[in-house]
Amino acid sequence: MKDVLYQLMDRIATRLKGYDYHLDRSVPLNLVLGIMLRRFAWLCRGVVKCLVLQRRFRLIYIAPQVNLRNASLIRFGQGVTLERGVLIDGLSSHGVEFGDNVMIGSYSIVRASILGNLGAGLRMGKNSAVDAYSFIGAAGQITIGENVIMGQHVSFHAENHNYELTDIPIKYQGTRRLGIVIEDDCWIGSNVVFLDGSHVETGCVIGAGSVVRGRIPAYSVAVGSPARVVKSRLLVDGELSRAPSVRAGGMA
Repeated sequence: MKDVLYQLMDRIATRLKGYDYHLDRSVPLNLVLGIMLRRFAWLCRGVVKCLVLQRRFRLIYIAPQVNLRNASLIRFGQGVTLERGVLIDGLSSHGVEFGDNVMIGSYSIVRASILGNLGAGLRMGKNSAVDAYSFIGAAGQITIGENVIMGQHVSFHAENHNYELTDIPIKYQGTRRLGIVIEDDCWIGSNVVFLDGSHVETGCVIGAGSVVRGRIPAYSVAVGSPARVVKSRLLVDGELSRAPSVRAGGMA
């Protein structure tokens, strides 16, 4: 009977997620059922919020204390999860868009604009996730690809302040925005900071605590502040190839 229940929940999870999913059999069944019930409550809350705020039907999971501001400018794919305390403000020229099965970790913030300075917005591809206490400041356009996984306390700052003039306070000199791009299949460690103009190509690994600026080539492993490429993930004769220590260029 126990195995039948696990198989049933596997099928339900696979159907909802859209890819083959198997529960870890070492997790006690009573705990699995408790998690499933909690997720069902989040699903009910998400369906109701989408219907009320957006007049759309979406199967999304919304935990308690989630704050959706300017919700008409937020677009959800199916299966999106917003964990406890998330704040998302859709106010931006291109809006905020989440693909299927995106997860935003607890107490994370997505914000693009203030009323006096409209920002560009965010697009996050399917099956991507950012963990707890992260900040996505999408004043410049931020594009995150598919299957991107990110740790806790990751931050994006897609805007720079002008500071060339010394007779005018920096806060009154305006900003410039190049935007940030993270391509598909990247792994971003905890406490990574992305500065305006960053472009991380497909398949990269960015080490915890790194500060990224400029371009990181595809399939690179980069670490440090500023982030430097230390090796490539591409295979050469069955071994990981070494890449030269190339500094990621660009202004902070």
